[in-house]
Amino acid sequence: MAECTHDCSSCSADCGSRDLRVPANSMSSVKQVIAVVSGKGGVGKSTVTASLAAAMAQKGRKVAVLDADITGPSIPTAFGIHQRATGSDAGIDPAVTAGGIKLMSLNLLSANETDPVIWRGPVIAGVVTQFWQEVIWGDIDYMFVDMPPGTGDVPLTVFQSLPVDGVIVVTSPQDLVSMIVAKAVNMAKMMDIPVLGLVENYSYFQCPDCGRQHAIFGESHIEKVAAELDVPVLARLPINPALAAAFDAGKIEAFPTNYMAELAEKLDS
Repeated sequence: MAECTHDCSSCSADCGSRDLRVPANSMSSVKQVIAVVSGKGGVGKSTVTASLAAAMAQKGRKVAVLDADITGPSIPTAFGIHQRATGSDAGIDPAVTAGGIKLMSLNLLSANETDPVIWRGPVIAGVVTQFWQEVIWGDIDYMFVDMPPGTGDVPLTVFQSLPVDGVIVVTSPQDLVSMIVAKAVNMAKMMDIPVLGLVENYSYFQCPDCGRQHAIFGESHIEKVAAELDVPVLARLPINPALAAAFDAGKIEAFPTNYMAELAEKLDS
């Protein structure tokens, strides 16, 4: 028998190692886990994750965000969280935003936010598992997992180790988008994780003067891609420099127009 590579997506063996789920902290109860993924970087995945978490919290739900993008953590920045996490023998206490969202990210454990993470893939994946096991999340209705781009070690670990209820794929209207989205969707399907649908970010820019929509990154083909992959389109989001500024300023919860409010309503129905 060949040596196991732990890459179940390319393995046909039925060895029982596919279900590697680990228990959450004994003081945690998480009802729904939704992973937000992308086939490549630069599509605004973290902005979508943070906005969706804020929209769900504004509905009165108990919300958490697990920042699984270990080498590029940006979730704390979006919510203006910069202090280090604390803990005890019972586990690590997550940071809590102004709107009551619980967060855990490597930036909350590093001595300096700008320290680079120079670790190999298995170590990075292990940190994500620790966030699930060792953080005292408490009672959570929805946990959103902000994933790193691509289909590497961390997505594989999250899909195998956490009880993921569904995946949202974030994309943009750029060349090769069909192939890139297909990779992310197919990985989730291979791991038997339901794909909730696609969110197209940077879909258009709406001129504040004339009100017309302009396709800055090219015409959208999201409907065609979604049909080919047999998944729904959940949202098409505009380019809004003010939203990017709010993210960088740590004021994502206070942004007056939450483009993910409708999606939060759908998920919570």
